[in-house]
Amino acid sequence: MRLAVTRLLVNIDHVATLRNARRETFPDPVQAAVLCELAGADGIVFHLREDRRHITDRDVFRLKEVVQGKLDFELSTNEEIVSICCQVRPHLATLVPERREEITTEGGLDVLANRARLQQVIPRLFDAGIEEVALFVDPDPRQIEAAREVGANAIELHTGDFANAPTEAARRAEAEKLAAAARVAHELGLQVHAGHGLDYHNYPLFRETVPHVHEVSIGFAIIARAVLVGLETAVREMRRLVKGY
Repeated sequence: MRLAVTRLLVNIDHVATLRNARRETFPDPVQAAVLCELAGADGIVFHLREDRRHITDRDVFRLKEVVQGKLDFELSTNEEIVSICCQVRPHLATLVPERREEITTEGGLDVLANRARLQQVIPRLFDAGIEEVALFVDPDPRQIEAAREVGANAIELHTGDFANAPTEAARRAEAEKLAAAARVAHELGLQVHAGHGLDYHNYPLFRETVPHVHEVSIGFAIIARAVLVGLETAVREMRRLVKGY
């Protein structure tokens, strides 16, 4: 079974990265979010990191005010960040692993190793009024089963290994792993999201191979493309790929 339409959520973190590189007030990630939605994005994703390397607290509250579609707040289990997320009450909270020294998220959350902490955090997010709590996981059935056991109602499949595969054969093998993982999640009643490294070149294979994907989170590829063609064009191009028309 394949969903007729997958939703595209655009991650605007790298707009803030560019702004912060010069400690400027522009480009504004909140303005970028508005343009993304006008261009057809179904929602906006941001990651409030503990070191505030890109998105800031002020950005978060402004995004809550202006985003009309789905708002996905990516966060670690850090107490301060969890409290902010509960205050903001996005539509979706996606729990991800986080290390200060990483350039970007390097892999899925180890749900099995962090079971106790997740069983504390996930109920707090739901109690705050957040409708959907997802765990960002590798395509490993054990981690997906654990995600359901700790109370999440969605997962986001880490697509980094698929995106970084060195050959077409390797990429197809990774796509099959993602497909199998998506089927497991679907059978367990979890909403299936996906993201990390998806772009204009690899998305068609992902779309044709991996079933049950309700939404994808794509950021860097769109923002990088926007430097050349403009943000609205970049979003529209990706939307056509994601929607399949």
